[in-house]
Amino acid sequence: MAMTLRLTDEESARLAELAAAEGRSKQEIVRAALAERWARQRKDQQLGEVVQRVLPHYRGLLDDLGPA
Repeated sequence: MAMTLRLTDEESARLAELAAAEGRSKQEIVRAALAERWARQRKDQQLGEVVQRVLPHYRGLLDDLGPA
């Protein structure tokens, strides 16, 4: 699927600078950034799910320890 990405002059210059520094196309840089952001969001979501599942088990201990 094709799309148009509108960038400011400064953003476009930064993207071009990154592409040149890494020897990759601007498209590759944007696609990699998207993949990294998606992976980070997924990891955060998984961590949140684990905390929700585990936290009730340790609630009493945490209450005994008190505030940090």
